[in-house]
Amino acid sequence: MTKGVSKIPEVSSVEQKRNAGLDLDLEIIRSLRVNRSAVERRCSTLAGRRTVKKHHQAAWLLKAVSCMDLTTLSGDDTPARVRHLCAKAKQPISPALEEGLGIKSLALTTGAVCVYHEMVATAVEALEGSGIPVAAVSTGFPAGLSSQRLKVMEIQDSVAAGAQEIDIVISRRHVLTGDWNSLYNEMRDYREACGDAHVKAILATGELGTLSNVARASWVCMMAGADFIKTSTGKEGVNATLPFTLVMLRAIRDFYAQTGVRIGYKPAGGISKAKDCLSYLILLREELGNDWLNPDLFRFGASSLLGDIERQLEHHHTGSYSAANRHALA
Repeated sequence: MTKGVSKIPEVSSVEQKRNAGLDLDLEIIRSLRVNRSAVERRCSTLAGRRTVKKHHQAAWLLKAVSCMDLTTLSGDDTPARVRHLCAKAKQPISPALEEGLGIKSLALTTGAVCVYHEMVATAVEALEGSGIPVAAVSTGFPAGLSSQRLKVMEIQDSVAAGAQEIDIVISRRHVLTGDWNSLYNEMRDYREACGDAHVKAILATGELGTLSNVARASWVCMMAGADFIKTSTGKEGVNATLPFTLVMLRAIRDFYAQTGVRIGYKPAGGISKAKDCLSYLILLREELGNDWLNPDLFRFGASSLLGDIERQLEHHHTGSYSAANRHALA
């Protein structure tokens, strides 16, 4: 038990296997239907039914930090900015606040650092010896409209530069036209190009039209070998939401029931408040259980979230809030 913080939610010790994938089963894909009203009703009641307060809330927020992909994906990224982000990934909570909360022994870090290909080598060097993986966005991120040959080469280049995780974007047109064979083959190409690197499939859920399409795209990508499925690039008009999350978590649950393979989940974009991230963690635990409450199987793609979590933890410790810009990453 740590000072000022309840015990961080434990996770079971499980063997995390790579997803080798399955043959595409169009019967399963075409049979998938999602009741939007039921999904929205389930999500709307979440905050009222499940709340965590005080010491318990602080523990859950620390869990969120450990499952965070710190990300910089701007046109004006520089090596200095990336090195600063990597330093923050290694020390996400200030030493003074760590000491005040009694958590220094946790050696808390974030789950990964996510950058464009051009910054992979810089991030790998900055994180050397930390155990924190570098994730690279790829395949014509964020629109995914480059040629397939260039997309595959981009993955291979990022893996060669030291990226241990690749966040790919699917071609949304395959989903919108119901061309599941093309989506499956595209994803298989990406899985093969990643080699030993883990592959996270970004569905761009806000652009897929229906929740049923979200479920179908989730299943096709998992069948094709995705290790994670991820909501968004963060660049769409609608990014991560609880309804998208519920649909994707249930796809993961059903895939696990059928194959015994645990697929990770990453909500990304639009999650900037500590209170919001708690809803995602609670929903994850309710739908998938404690095994998924670790960075091998869950990530937040939301760098701005870290600043608000630090403010909430500081308030928990001192009883007052600091200025919001004090914890800004830039």
